[in-house]
Amino acid sequence: MIRSELIQKISEENPHLIQRDVDRIVSTIFDEIIDAMSRGERVELRGFGAFSVKRRDARIGRNPRTGESVPVEEKHVPFFKTGKLLRDRLNDDA
Repeated sequence: MIRSELIQKISEENPHLIQRDVDRIVSTIFDEIIDAMSRGERVELRGFGAFSVKRRDARIGRNPRTGESVPVEEKHVPFFKTGKLLRDRLNDDA
């Protein structure tokens, strides 16, 4: 599902909301999650999962084409851990 499909589905399930308002709501939610993660905070959506930021140390990597050693800087990467409800629903359908 892509963002526009999510907005469309929410609009269909809530006919009292204008699609433009649903788009603004979805954008605000995503922006707040991104802002919190950029501040290093953890975002937890009960039953769904938790978003956090993990730090990867600097290291010496290797260029696969030339085999040359290349320094790789420290970086921060997003991490998602599924919630119990989501895990259970995925495994019950299997």
